[in-house]
Amino acid sequence: MTEKCAPEIERKYLIAYPDMAWLASNAESSLIVQTYLVSEEGLTARVRKREWADRCVYYYTEKRHISAVTKMEYEKEIGREEYESLLEREDTDRKPVVKERWCLEYKDQLFEIDVYPFYTDRAIMEIELESEGQTIFFPPEIRILKEVTGDRRYSNASMARCVPYDEI
Repeated sequence: MTEKCAPEIERKYLIAYPDMAWLASNAESSLIVQTYLVSEEGLTARVRKREWADRCVYYYTEKRHISAVTKMEYEKEIGREEYESLLEREDTDRKPVVKERWCLEYKDQLFEIDVYPFYTDRAIMEIELESEGQTIFFPPEIRILKEVTGDRRYSNASMARCVPYDEI
């Protein structure tokens, strides 16, 4: 089981709905179900089930915001039994977030593009960085609508609370 506790420096972008045929030939996809747990103020806790065609992995994650771009993240891989046990702490004010994640490598950078079933015109793209000022080289096939780093309306935790989603 893997475990990490480290700062997460991440930028997030609202993008036009990607060309799925292009994405399928250039990226690897997985299905993610993310469930938020009841947690203390200032802390976001969740469990995640991530499925590929040939395997399924479960994670427990806690995040504390340090700045708009940086969060302290504790994450560990867990077994199915622990995942199911933690689901008993589900925050019932939030719905589980289901998304298809596409991992796209471009110019030695790893972009994660999340496609949600409730959006037909947009998606969210994230990239983890070494430093807040790091230069990012964007794939030309991706049309960025705007940067949403630090805009909590575009966090999965907010999406889990907000129905209908077009209000985001």
